[in-house]
Formats: sequence, structure tokens, C-alpha cells
Amino acid sequence: MGQEKRQGLAKTSGSRGAAPRSGTAILVLHGPNLNLLGTREPEIYGRTTLRQLDQRLARLAADDGSKLASFQSNHEGALIDRVHLAREEGVRFLLVNPGGLTHSSVSLRDALVGVAIPFIEVHLSNVHAREPFRRVSYFSDVAVGCIVGLGIKGYELALSYALARLQE
Repeated sequence: MGQEKRQGLAKTSGSRGAAPRSGTAILVLHGPNLNLLGTREPEIYGRTTLRQLDQRLARLAADDGSKLASFQSNHEGALIDRVHLAREEGVRFLLVNPGGLTHSSVSLRDALVGVAIPFIEVHLSNVHAREPFRRVSYFSDVAVGCIVGLGIKGYELALSYALARLQE
């Protein structure tokens, strides 16, 4: 699996049949370079590590009685595969930070549209206050909503919304 981070995933065989339901209600998907959180440009992305973020979100979800899984990869295909698996597992909501793929990945966008699982696009930094190329997102128009520039709090707010939406 290389650099990918798996947490709370259902085991599947090599067959194309439906995977067993994992019971995971929410999946957090982290794109390229987010494994460097806490050390990469902390003045922009903060000092919280990806592990700390994932643990915090899992705790908040558990406090609400929901199961949350997280997945990080620096590889577009692995992220797409994980989105496909999410549908098979019965995941009901996604929190997605596509990282640098935000500005380039039609394939990841198509995967998210294809599985039809609602998602919130989350970015730690305010992408609209940075380089011009960061202002273009291939995901915003198909997301339930977008949270940018609020650091780790943005993930927490997205999770709060997702948990409330799952209660509807």
C-alpha cells in the first residue's frame, strides 16, 4: 500500500463483488502532501499533524455515536479507488481535502460524482488569498459545501455538519 494511510477499512477480496459493510458513516479523504501536516509550511497549514487531526475527528464522531475512517494518499489512483470502495462499504458522507489535486484532477472529481456520496471540500488555508492557480477547484461545484482558510477548525465544522446531516 506504500504511503497510503488506512484506518478503519473493511477487508475485501480481489473480487468485484460488494464489500462487506464497514459501518463507517463518514470518510475523511486527504490528498497529496497532507501526510506532511505539522511540518510542511506550518505558518500556512498549522502545526497539527495528520495523525492528530484524524484522531481528533474520530473522537468527535465517536462522541456522536458515529464511525469515521480516514485515508491519505499521495497517489491519485489510490484516492479514486478509496472513493469507489466507500460506496461499497456504505459510507454516507465524505470530507475531502484533495490537496494539490484540487486544481487538476478531473478523474477524482468524476469518482466523487460517480459514487454520489455527498461531500464537503475542506482546505486548511484560504486558497482564494493565495496564488491564482489555487483559486480554481474542480470539486467546489459538486460539493455540498466548501470550507477554506479555517485550519483544523474547518475539518471540525465540516464534521459537525456531516453528523447533523446524517441525523436527518
